Amino acid sequence: MAKFFLRKKIGDRVINGHPWIFGNELGDTEGTAEPGDIVEVYSYNGSFVGKGYINPASQIRIRLLTRDKNEVINEDFFFKKINEAWEYRKKLGYIENCRLIFGEADQLPALIIDKFNDYLVIQTLALGIEKWKDAIVAALQKIFTPKGIYERNDVPVRTLEGMEQRKGFLSAPFDTNIIINENGLKFHVDIENGQKTGYFLDQQDNRRAIAHVVKDADVLEVFCYTGTFSLHAAQYGAKSVLGLDISENAVATARRNAELNGYENICKFDAVNAFDVLKLWAKENRRYDVVILDPPAFTKSRENIQKAVTGYKEINLRAMKLIRPGGFLVTASCTNLVSPEMFLDTIDAAAKDAKRILRQVEWRTQASDHPILRNIPSTQYLKFLVAQVL
Repeated sequence: MAKFFLRKKIGDRVINGHPWIFGNELGDTEGTAEPGDIVEVYSYNGSFVGKGYINPASQIRIRLLTRDKNEVINEDFFFKKINEAWEYRKKLGYIENCRLIFGEADQLPALIIDKFNDYLVIQTLALGIEKWKDAIVAALQKIFTPKGIYERNDVPVRTLEGMEQRKGFLSAPFDTNIIINENGLKFHVDIENGQKTGYFLDQQDNRRAIAHVVKDADVLEVFCYTGTFSLHAAQYGAKSVLGLDISENAVATARRNAELNGYENICKFDAVNAFDVLKLWAKENRRYDVVILDPPAFTKSRENIQKAVTGYKEINLRAMKLIRPGGFLVTASCTNLVSPEMFLDTIDAAAKDAKRILRQVEWRTQASDHPILRNIPSTQYLKFLVAQVL
């Protein structure tokens, strides 16, 4: 097994537990390794750091899988890691639907596995983990005996690892349009063509957090996707709900979800550009008791963080102008590139410009099936704020 040595003057990030090692953090090497191979990593003075997979084509040259020199990376290793992750989810009550593997937070870098009842969806986002895909599928079959396993590797990040994008069955074919249960509601999930792995599980706990503020309220959900917050609002006693999304397909699914749950008379959905209509509606003096904002990331690169912040400020400013005094803003950000402090500062700036005062009700992050490792800041990515708008 090839050995790679860290440079003397790098920071303590890797030594303190972060699994990523960048090319400029590596110095001497002993032996050779093919892309995707397991290699050993040592500090500059020869002390063992860990074992992980390597890819010279990637900015993240090595991703560590273990800090135990005696641990062998083989099929049993992946079975053990996946089973440990499942035991953790079960302990916390995430049994039916959950993010089963959350990459680095489950010590399996670049691996995502979502569990939708009896179906599993996999993303292998780096070459080193891709090489173990058969072992991962075998472990899933052994632990769960699922009705189906599907691969959603149609993501651009794979090209940075020198891999092609693809999607398809990793089990016998099955109907990829399924229905899941969440918080007493049912939702259509399109595993094959939906966003990410087909459904956003990370907000499942936060969707319960709106229960008290939406009762007897006129609710507007912006960037509603398939209407998950809208349907929760209806279930928790909202008088009326309007969901907006730019995607015709998403809106069509949201309407199907409303019918599936018997809330088609309460929940209405329109396919529009939210930035445009919110500005117009503020001028028309439309008002809502609750506005829910769950926008896309706005940026996937550090170079565009300021653009994202501008977008978050604008959409929150427009939302606040639509909220009746004493109503509530429910707002989220799903990119780890915007820190919690930066997000809250942006919301505060929007409130100042809107001449409104915010009273914080809830401040949350992603559901616990997307665990946060304190030494890996990027594992905390979702910010979720409920505030009364005075």
